[in-house]
Amino acid sequence: MGKIILRLDRVMADRKMSLNELSEKVGVSNVNLSKIKTGKISAVRFSTLEAICEALDCQPGDILEYDKNNQEK
Repeated sequence: MGKIILRLDRVMADRKMSLNELSEKVGVSNVNLSKIKTGKISAVRFSTLEAICEALDCQPGDILEYDKNNQEK
């Protein structure tokens, strides 16, 4: 089974947006956004994903990537 990889850091860098700025726009704490950014989460609410996509003017597929060859042990 593969793994979902979060690319929030890449999209934020492309948009030149800081974690603090995104946090303010999305209404999610820096700590929780940092966990999303570093991939240290097991789930994301659709409402949070929608807010992130709105703030970054992107699609969910820009943030989420499925890697079928990357398997966790």
